[in-house]
Amino acid sequence: MLVLLPPSESKAGRSRGKPLDLDTLSFAALRPQREAAIAAVAAVSAREDAHALLGVSPNLVEEVARNTRLTTAPAPPAADVYTGVLYDALDLGDLAPGERRRANRWIVVVSALFGAVRPSDRIPPYRLSMAVNLPGVGPLASHWREALDQELTAAAGSGLVVDCRSSTYTAAWTPSGPVAEQWVQVRVPGATHMAKHTRGLVTRHLLGVDREPRTPSALARALEHAFDVGLTEPERPGRPWVLDATAR
Repeated sequence: MLVLLPPSESKAGRSRGKPLDLDTLSFAALRPQREAAIAAVAAVSAREDAHALLGVSPNLVEEVARNTRLTTAPAPPAADVYTGVLYDALDLGDLAPGERRRANRWIVVVSALFGAVRPSDRIPPYRLSMAVNLPGVGPLASHWREALDQELTAAAGSGLVVDCRSSTYTAAWTPSGPVAEQWVQVRVPGATHMAKHTRGLVTRHLLGVDREPRTPSALARALEHAFDVGLTEPERPGRPWVLDATAR
């Protein structure tokens, strides 16, 4: 099973620690795209018009400056870097040993800078959205699409793909073929804040299940003890199942 999460806009760093080592990251075949994105975002972030090119507030001076130090800044585990509403609800720092093993095996964060990372991968904090058209690289969703398709399709295998991403990050990889038959989008009604919170809770709940769900129906059953759920079949081949979830 893969549980796909979006990154957070806010990210936490450390003042000490080893820097980024691309050789240690999951999905090693993404290295060429990672190197290109890192070099391009560092160059853009050193420009006077960096905020406009990156689509961020001019007040985020230090966050943009971090992008110029990606190869030298301390690189904590991604589980510690990503913060915010979804990750507060998921609370990766407070997992039992079995839950932690599942998290490192099941969770994949789709990243504009690194393509895809697992919680145990060590990365520096950065500021970059998948919606950016990055000078020197182009639209980031297009930059990652082919490489992510190969890597994530292989990682998914015959298991479920539980998709908690926003549409911005879905653009970088859409499951196809047999994988699409096991693709479930988690939909949460209401405001964006509540949607992020509930997706974090859904992911946390799945890490504690007794048995890995292997079908969309089994996924719904695994969640119905803690959420009000509804499961809708795909509209047509190649489209996802939709699982509506509301926290009780």
